[in-house]
Amino acid sequence: MKLNWGTSIVLAMCCFIGFIMFFVVQMLSSSNEQDLVTENYYHKELLVQDEIDKVNNSAHLIGDFKLEKTKDGLLIYFPSSIEADKVEGEVLMYRPSDKQKDFRFPIQLKNHQLLIPIQFLEQGRWNVMIDFKVDEQSFAYKKEMTW
Repeated sequence: MKLNWGTSIVLAMCCFIGFIMFFVVQMLSSSNEQDLVTENYYHKELLVQDEIDKVNNSAHLIGDFKLEKTKDGLLIYFPSSIEADKVEGEVLMYRPSDKQKDFRFPIQLKNHQLLIPIQFLEQGRWNVMIDFKVDEQSFAYKKEMTW
């Protein structure tokens, strides 16, 4: 059978429609749950200036935060200018790919260090958000890392 231009156009359109339908079915049947970044997006948007102020306060500290991967877990070094016994706060470990793996870890410093045990961490990308107070002054530090 000889193909003429009309038959070729109809076949091309059928292939294109099949191609599009394949992707529509693939997307609708996907079990991958896509969530918003945060549940209370609009409420958190109102607190942006507070977050900026906390990050700016951290920038004025003498020394810097340091994240180190060890065999025991994630070791976070706090600046030496902070009085370790006055620190109150928590570390939020945020997993962009799966909110079920997010967790909060209270800050309890030993020698200006905090260890997050390895059993809490899985391989992949993490956003580390440290939020703490020292003598009623708030600080925040954010860092992206791959475990």
